Amino acid sequence: MQEVTLRQPDDWHVHLRDGSVLEAVLPYTARQFGRAIIMPNLSTPVTTPSQAASYRRRILQALPEDANTARFMPLMTAYLTDDIQVGDLVEGFQDGVFHAAKLYPANATTNSSHGVTDIKKLAPVFRKMQEIGMPLLIHGEVTNPDVDIFDREAIFIRDVLKPLINEFSGLKVVLEHITTQQSVDFIRSMEGRVGATITAHHLIINRNAMFQGGLRPHHYCLPVAKREEHRLALREAATSGHPAFFLGTDTAPHPVGAKEMDCGCAGIFSALSALELYAQVFEEENALDKLEGFASLHGPAFYGLKANEGLVTLVKQDWQVPEHLDIPDGQQIRPFQAGETLRWKLL
Repeated sequence: MQEVTLRQPDDWHVHLRDGSVLEAVLPYTARQFGRAIIMPNLSTPVTTPSQAASYRRRILQALPEDANTARFMPLMTAYLTDDIQVGDLVEGFQDGVFHAAKLYPANATTNSSHGVTDIKKLAPVFRKMQEIGMPLLIHGEVTNPDVDIFDREAIFIRDVLKPLINEFSGLKVVLEHITTQQSVDFIRSMEGRVGATITAHHLIINRNAMFQGGLRPHHYCLPVAKREEHRLALREAATSGHPAFFLGTDTAPHPVGAKEMDCGCAGIFSALSALELYAQVFEEENALDKLEGFASLHGPAFYGLKANEGLVTLVKQDWQVPEHLDIPDGQQIRPFQAGETLRWKLL
């Protein structure tokens, strides 16, 4: 196959940051995707409808004046804290400002220090979200320092997520950026009650990638990549056609200096070549016919939205991922697979 045409895809997990970084990275997401779920973990977290509306305006103002990006729609989310106001969530969701709420366990990842310290405290919040149909998006890891970092996701499912879903059986939940066989098995067992996003990088690298020839900070993300058996389980799930699995890049830009330092930041910037990366994985799994479902149909169906009307086309054409993306102040971002040759290219 030399060409693949898909319904316009969506990205159900995006970090755009703010300011000059937002302006630098936004065009790469907007040229590929019709909509994107925007993460709220700015340095000052997005917790109110007015903050979300302001952030959305900044995103729209940063869009290039380009026909290929003009139709892009950012879907905003609320950052859950221990003292989040239920009234703000309801107002934002009913007014169409918030499309979902994001649960970060406190200190689980970048800008998560304001996250939830005890999920039981949010029972009234989950009860109201269940009532109004507001999706809950979860970074599914425990943060107990006694738990091995490679086991944090599996322990979260066992000790936190299963009890939560049992208590709030009508709550619409997305377990984001899954990385383990345990997550795949759990999502399948939920029979449509829980969805899951899968990143391109977790389909491509396992944990060895962080240590090949030395420490590789640009392959460090949270949740961290796991053993090869888990990567293979993710590839099987993504390419299976199962409607609970859908595209979410978790693209997370950091300046090179913030990655290549003592206690460097977690995050992989994949937006520059996201669809091409997914297409390569699906081709390797002999499943290009399943790519449209994963990228363009399953996510909207889970969120109760219509699929996009437009089309995108990928062609079989070798091209090299640039080594760096320049951002203001003389800084750079290193994209995922920098310097590597990809076999598919988005027209």
